[in-house]
Amino acid sequence: MTSKTTNATFFAAAITLLTMTGTSYADSVGVASYYGKEFSGRRTANGERFNPGGLTAAHRSLPFGTKLQVTNLRNGKKVVVRITDRGPFAKGRVLDLSYGAARAVGMVSSGTAKVKMERLAAR
Repeated sequence: MTSKTTNATFFAAAITLLTMTGTSYADSVGVASYYGKEFSGRRTANGERFNPGGLTAAHRSLPFGTKLQVTNLRNGKKVVVRITDRGPFAKGRVLDLSYGAARAVGMVSSGTAKVKMERLAAR
């Protein structure tokens, strides 16, 4: 095996383990963006129809249905979202919020915001 193959295999196993154990990048800080009305009605990665006014988000690896509390670090506004889609695909972003969630944390005019994500316990 080449070192690239070994590294890729290790990385994939680590991500799987982190997701399975519930320890992940959910409790972290990063830049969020949002996607809006132009995707209304399209299917998300979990099969639901996208509702721009809903409180949902896209994350690269968290399981669908995971609930996160997202805090805009600039203004302290918070929202609870549910992961329904995959993304973001823009470099340097950790989360894509629905328009409704972005509006709730006050980031519609800026387009992006530094946020804190906290995974909420499953009930």
